[in-house]
Amino acid sequence: MYEPHHHHRSKRGRTNLASCMVATIFLLLIAIAIVIVYFLLFKPKNPKIAVDSVQFPTFSISNGTVNFTFFQFVSVTNPNRDAFTHYDSSLQLAYSNAPVGFIFIPAGKIDGGHTQHMSAKFAVQSFPIPARLPPPVTTVATEDVAGTELGMEGGSMATMEIETKMKLVGRVRVLKIFTHRVESGVNCGVAIEVKSGSVLGLHC
Repeated sequence: MYEPHHHHRSKRGRTNLASCMVATIFLLLIAIAIVIVYFLLFKPKNPKIAVDSVQFPTFSISNGTVNFTFFQFVSVTNPNRDAFTHYDSSLQLAYSNAPVGFIFIPAGKIDGGHTQHMSAKFAVQSFPIPARLPPPVTTVATEDVAGTELGMEGGSMATMEIETKMKLVGRVRVLKIFTHRVESGVNCGVAIEVKSGSVLGLHC
């Protein structure tokens, strides 16, 4: 018995299969495009910290110990499109690899694409220093962060170096849905003239 509809069913099946393949390829292309856009535009980035200045409003050495007041001014830039909320952040001072000062940085928020200026000032408890400081350093001219030249005319200065360690920990919400943990830090060495507490140089 002749069945005239078999040929049409086979052709319709091939058409449906081709449509499914086209739809699948289209969905894959959309998924790939979303991944590319995510990594190019929305991938969470760590905040950028720039130390603008360091000062010692008070500085004194007595009986083999040193005490001072420390001040640091920084700029924190959030390169993400969404806000960066920071918490559990800190600033630590060290001398000869030994901690001498520590403070927590209050929690806060930096909007996407914005830069926030932050400052910290606190007194450091007295701590002992070696009986003999490192050999005096003689330089012709050095340039600090602000671009001011510090010259020495054949003289020398006894110096000490304090290390600062700032760490920012927080989270960034991507597309208002996903939350990612980000962390950033900056370490700097501060050269100090021991007689006056003047900052001779800053390198981060």
